Amino acid sequence: MRRELLFVFVAAVALYFPTVRYGFVQDDRAIIVSNPAAHSVGAGLAAFDDPYWPRETGAGLYRPVTILSYAIDWTVSGGRPGWLHVMNALWHGLAAVLLVSLLTRWLPPIAAAAAGLVFAWHPVHVEAVASLVGRADLLVAVGILGAVRAARRGQWALAVLCAALAMLSKEHGVIAGVVILLDNWLCPHPLFPSPEGRGGADHRRYPTGFWVALGIVTLGFVAAWLAIGWVGENDAAAVFYGRGTWGRLAIALPAALRAVLLLVWPASLSVDYSPQVIPAHAGFSLGALLGLCVVVGVPALAVWCRRRAPAISFAAGLAVLSYLPTANLFFASGVALAERNLYLAVALPATLVGLAATWLVSRHGMRPAAALAGIVIIACGGRSLARLPAWQDNRSQLLTLLTDHPESYRAHASAAAVLAGLHDTVGARREYFAADSLFSGDPYLDGAHAIFLIGIGDTAAAVPLIGRWRGLRVGERMTLRARFLLELARGDRVADVALADSASSRYSGENGWYFKYLR
Repeated sequence: MRRELLFVFVAAVALYFPTVRYGFVQDDRAIIVSNPAAHSVGAGLAAFDDPYWPRETGAGLYRPVTILSYAIDWTVSGGRPGWLHVMNALWHGLAAVLLVSLLTRWLPPIAAAAAGLVFAWHPVHVEAVASLVGRADLLVAVGILGAVRAARRGQWALAVLCAALAMLSKEHGVIAGVVILLDNWLCPHPLFPSPEGRGGADHRRYPTGFWVALGIVTLGFVAAWLAIGWVGENDAAAVFYGRGTWGRLAIALPAALRAVLLLVWPASLSVDYSPQVIPAHAGFSLGALLGLCVVVGVPALAVWCRRRAPAISFAAGLAVLSYLPTANLFFASGVALAERNLYLAVALPATLVGLAATWLVSRHGMRPAAALAGIVIIACGGRSLARLPAWQDNRSQLLTLLTDHPESYRAHASAAAVLAGLHDTVGARREYFAADSLFSGDPYLDGAHAIFLIGIGDTAAAVPLIGRWRGLRVGERMTLRARFLLELARGDRVADVALADSASSRYSGENGWYFKYLR
């Protein structure tokens, strides 16, 4: 089995070797480059009581282990992005190896290795591995899978530690205890005995103290996240602003359908799934109906396969649990859909390939099984390699998004910001108009658009954009900035001082932005 694990690890890392030439892209700059906590180990340790996003952004979240990992890499490499990309690839390789080691409980080693290769080369993983901020998804996957493996072996303290590291890497880690419970609930495959034996450590009742420790760690993390990382309604994606339960589900259910399509046929990938990449329906749609079938069907598959195909049951349960925190089914999250949030869900199609190969071997021999697995693995690898250049730099990412998904309002908003920075007023106006025509429910877009118009002297056009969100808390930080600049352009210093005081009292870190204009 060691050879298979080594082969999967090497394959996973080798696929992402081209990223050593890539730089810092998009959120990498705010989270890593401009964040002092990510530049030294001491600063990273001191930031355990700070939110993931710098406080001045107001974006919140709580992922101190992820920040600490950047700090270690920055210290080792002197801040060279190539080293951070190498480490992402290594973490990805470790996650693939851990998944293979878990699947050998139910699958023969070769079939588990085939599943591991599909997992390692699946195109959905490109975002998590090629983007440096995807480190959080890699670490939480390693922590959860490591916790399951340690629990199987009776290494209770190590299992709790891995679960804690998963939670402190990304909030999805709260599912660690449930995944361990799921794994313990399943039985070894009747045809393929567990490497540890049917009566071994992976088939015993876990001690009560272990569950108590996991519960304490989970509750402690939730308390810390609420105290440090939660920023209220501003946590939600713009598409959910002003929507009730049914309005939220009108977006969430089609997104669940899109997630399944990405897992089984990842031909159309995107760095953004905001409107209209996923249409912003106001009511129930065919996509919502099919998405409801997915939401019901995948958990049902996990239950139905418990004794028939426990590997599928485990992978389906893992997919559901890992997707649930950002599924928007029970509450609105910060994204409608993101490929990086499907990192662990890829275990389901990967396991299906491994199980299909096992069935083919038993019925038709090794050759057709190897052919099937080989075709899927090579197709995944080819699509991933073709996708990698989209994450080379900001320019590549934006041009790829505009080309592949011109229906993305955020793509046009980003293009407008770039053109405004290049003093292309006509181009910026055109792109802002395109973004607003695709989706007019984003206060951050309206605020940025208004600020641009004020900057070129068109205050009359800026007023209705500011008025859309005046008096509302969602997106208030950006709306207040736009209002401040509008009053500044009008010469109303009294109103400016009042707005600056109001914004500074409500949002930490805003004081410096405002008072640079008032000096």
